[in-house]
Order: sequence, then structure tokens, then C-alpha cells
Amino acid sequence: MAGMDDDRPWFVIAGGGTGGHLYPGLAVAEALRADRPEFDVTVFGTPRPIDERLVGPRGFELVKQSVRAFPRKPWQWPGFLMAWRRSTALVKARFSERRPAMVLGLGGYAAGPPITVARRLGIPTAIFNPDAVPGRANRLLGSQVDRVFVQWEETAEHFERAKDVHCTGCPIRPGFAEAKRDASIDKLKLDPDKKTLLITGASQGARSINLAAVLLAEEFKARPDWQIVHLTGEADLAACREGYRKAGVQAKTIDFTENMPACMAAADLIVSRAGASTLAEISVMRLASILMPYPYDRKKHQLANARVLVKANAAELVEDTGDPKANARVLGPVLQRLMHSDEHRRRLSRAVTALGKTNAAEMIAGELFEMARAADAL
Repeated sequence: MAGMDDDRPWFVIAGGGTGGHLYPGLAVAEALRADRPEFDVTVFGTPRPIDERLVGPRGFELVKQSVRAFPRKPWQWPGFLMAWRRSTALVKARFSERRPAMVLGLGGYAAGPPITVARRLGIPTAIFNPDAVPGRANRLLGSQVDRVFVQWEETAEHFERAKDVHCTGCPIRPGFAEAKRDASIDKLKLDPDKKTLLITGASQGARSINLAAVLLAEEFKARPDWQIVHLTGEADLAACREGYRKAGVQAKTIDFTENMPACMAAADLIVSRAGASTLAEISVMRLASILMPYPYDRKKHQLANARVLVKANAAELVEDTGDPKANARVLGPVLQRLMHSDEHRRRLSRAVTALGKTNAAEMIAGELFEMARAADAL
């Protein structure tokens, strides 16, 4: 990459494919760069468009690996092994040209080859696990790396074979700590005299949430003291806009935004998936929430995440049935209670604030630097 110098310390992030994987690692990279500008950073990610969209604008090099998720069907194993070998060969070639000072894995299959190669070369390694219950890749890597970082204390018990587990919270983008309500309301062109409901199904949107919200449009119309910001994803943008229009509801519908800090800062209540990064952002933003975890994951990782907040009386849980009509029947009464009661929202806000850690990125960046220095990698 232009501007990279082999004599400068090199920090490698391994992982990608989703915003949930990338955002925490990029927050760590930005914290490291702010404190140690002499470091170069490369992301060994995936060919998915989200990697290019998030990594490039931040000025970090992106290396696209061919590695793929481990398939369940035996006849797909040869393809997986070929992709793994290609990625491993790519990583070996890059690491032989220039030795990283540190490799941080972000979970998922894209973390595997860089962590595996780094271990064999004696390069310090760590992984960050944001979810309450680790996935397969992090369970395997947790016993191999020098240190594991987790978002919540209860996650540590799933890494009983790990050498060293630190509870740091989940790194979030700097913009969240900096976002202010009044400025965000103005930036989004919202009415400062109304309360704001934010609806989001994460970066790709969530059809079962989107259509459930549109089915509740008449109820929103009956609450003129509230306004709606709905992040739909590209696929459902037109249908949601038309649904709100027919119901006579003035809703701000957006397919995707990098400006989630402003959206959350402007919000008084959020309906959201329960991805680990999203919950960290909700916690730091002190936001009352109704969580609708992704329902199609066999391991129910988002449901486990949501239960961390629910156990702390810091969020309401509505399980996504996959059927918009069924979702609307359950979501509607919960929304009504929270939109009606300022005190209910305040209770959730106070409880979730206790779970948030605003300095997670700086904490992990500092520990990575110390690990690299202790290993004489700097």
C-alpha cells in the first residue's frame, strides 16, 4: 500500500465480512493510530463489499482473503480447504515480506489464517470476542492466542482453555462518544420538540422488523409527539417509504448510514437487532431499547447477547418470529408502553449505562502495544 514503510511497526487486524466484526477492530486501530501514529495498519478481511466500504475511507490497507466459512456439507469441504490454503499462502507471503508486531483476530472465518500463521511464526496474537457466547472460530482460536478480550464478564467462562482473558467492553467508533443530541437532531433535520423512535435491522436491514414497523404505522400516527427514523436496508427501502406514506406517517427512511452516532444520539428509544457491537453502542449512548435478536442463527448468539441486557433490566426483549404480522402483534404493546412512559425509558437508560465502557478501544490498543513490546516485536 502506498505510504507504508517496512521499517514502521505493523499492526494486523484479521476478520471481516460484517460490520459487527469490523467496527470493533477498526475502533482499536484508530485508537492505536491516535496514540502511536508510527504504526501502519492492515486489515486481512474478505471480498464482501462491507469490508471495502468500511476499511478504505479510514485509510487502512485491505487484503481480501479467499477463505470461507466451514461448511456443514461434507462435499463442500474440499472447496473450503482449497480456499483456506490460498489464504494461508497469501498471509505467509505477506508476513515473510514484513513481520507484524501484533495480530488481532475479530472472530469469524477471516480471522483464522492470519492468527494461525502468526502463531507459527511466534508473532503475538489476540482475539476480541464481542458476543456473550463465542462462535466456533473464536472457541477454536481462544486456546491458541496469547490473550482474549471479551465484552462481558459472563463470556469468560466459555474460554476456560484460554491463557489470559480480559473483560474490556466492546470498542466502538469515536463518533458515538462525541455525538450530541441537539447537533444530531439538527443534522438529521428532525423536529427538536418531538421524541424520536429509531428502528434498525443492522447494516443490511431486517425484513421481519421493517414490515412489522410499517404494520404499526397507524399507531405511530396516533402519537404526534413522536417522530420515526427507520434504517431499512436497501431491499425494503421503497416498500417502507410507501407503507408510511399510505398511513400518513412522516417517517425518515434511510437504507444505510455510516452516521449511526447521530441517529442514536437523536433517539429516545430504539428497536434493534442484538448484535454485540450494536449493544455496546446502545450502552454507551444510554439508550432505552427493544431488542429483536436475529432468529435464524442455530446458536442464537444475538438472543444470548440480548439476555445480558435483559438480565440487568437494561432492555426489553421481543423475539423475532420471522412473521411481520406476528411480530407487530407482540411489538406493538411493548412500543406503546415505552413511548408512553418517560420513566420506563429512564429506568432502562440508567441500567444500560452501567454496562457501557467508553474506553474499550483505548484499553485494548494499549494492551496490544504492551504485548508486542514485551515480545520484543517493536
